[in-house]
Amino acid sequence: MMRKPVAGKPGNARAAGLAQSGAPVPALIPGWDAPANVHAIMTTRAGGVSTAPFDSFNLGSRCGDDPAAVARNRALLRQSMPSDPVWLRQVHGATVIDAAARTAADPDPEADASYTHAAGTVCAVLVADCMPVLLAHRRGAAVAAAHAGWRGLSSGVIEATVKAMGVPPDEVAAWLGPAIGAQQFEVGTDVLDAFTRHDARAAVAFTPYPAGAGKYLCDLYALARQRLAALGVTSIAGGGYCTVSEPRFYSYRRDRTTGRMGAFIWIEA
Repeated sequence: MMRKPVAGKPGNARAAGLAQSGAPVPALIPGWDAPANVHAIMTTRAGGVSTAPFDSFNLGSRCGDDPAAVARNRALLRQSMPSDPVWLRQVHGATVIDAAARTAADPDPEADASYTHAAGTVCAVLVADCMPVLLAHRRGAAVAAAHAGWRGLSSGVIEATVKAMGVPPDEVAAWLGPAIGAQQFEVGTDVLDAFTRHDARAAVAFTPYPAGAGKYLCDLYALARQRLAALGVTSIAGGGYCTVSEPRFYSYRRDRTTGRMGAFIWIEA
């Protein structure tokens, strides 16, 4: 099922303005159980200056786009945030960093998730089929963003991120952003094995495709919900998107040469 952008909560006026007015860039606003001092947005491919095949709001600096266009897109995004996002060099792993501890010597550290307890620090992940997972303490003490493709998800990036937040998991709200959908994500037995070795119950997220050929359709959203629930996270929203099927999203699997969308979260001062 395709989801439409959800209006922001009353306390999320800045982010809600992005969705409603289109300025400075269009964005999805999570509809989830986060407190009023937590702000989160998810960009699409609309609203920027990049040309084909990166058109138009590409935020990725390592996918072949004109660096000047990426810089302009990031500058447009920055207008709606309290600080520059903490960009990561994502490697499909499970390393989590404290976003507030970023240094000038390492401005985009190698990691696949970040968290913060500091107001005004913006956690960010870039995606184009992998699943962005935003996390917020429901009393506003911590937030986090994780890049959860199948490799990171199977390696425990969600578990590592929730642990790094340092708050009880049952006080955490999660939002699952646009990712490749279950009807498009064809995988092999290596992916099935990576998850079932951790928990045999993960097999329910895999549908044989076609029968007997060693291929499966994989539901990343189901796998993420399963892992969050196992941690004790009960407030889980989002899902239901498909980056491959919906042209408003970048998709590496569909297009190969393409841009990157961003998921962002911060605590308002």
